[in-house]
Amino acid sequence: MGYRGPLPKTAIARYNSCMGTLRKSPRWGPLVRRHLTQITYTGRRSGRTFSTPVGFRRAGAVVTIGVMMPDAKSWWRNFTGEGGPLTLELDDTDRTGHAVAHRDEKGRVTVTVHLDGPA
Repeated sequence: MGYRGPLPKTAIARYNSCMGTLRKSPRWGPLVRRHLTQITYTGRRSGRTFSTPVGFRRAGAVVTIGVMMPDAKSWWRNFTGEGGPLTLELDDTDRTGHAVAHRDEKGRVTVTVHLDGPA
């Protein structure tokens, strides 16, 4: 069984802050940014803008985000069904795209982003 309880908000905030600092580091940033990006999106119900660091893989104009412990997180639910727009920081620039979340039969969640514009 996977983790099913909510994560403490202070722990999440600390982790996100640490990852943001590492991504901006002159020494470690280039290495970290190859596997970690920051996404920014608007909540479906709240209409508020959120940003969070996520691990990713990229193949051309398609970015795949594996959601670790999906039942303890809610951000990916903004991209269920028809999905929605988001912005990712890739190659030191903001890229927009359309994201769709999918949960497989084992409960794993993957968010697939099709980037807008040239790859």
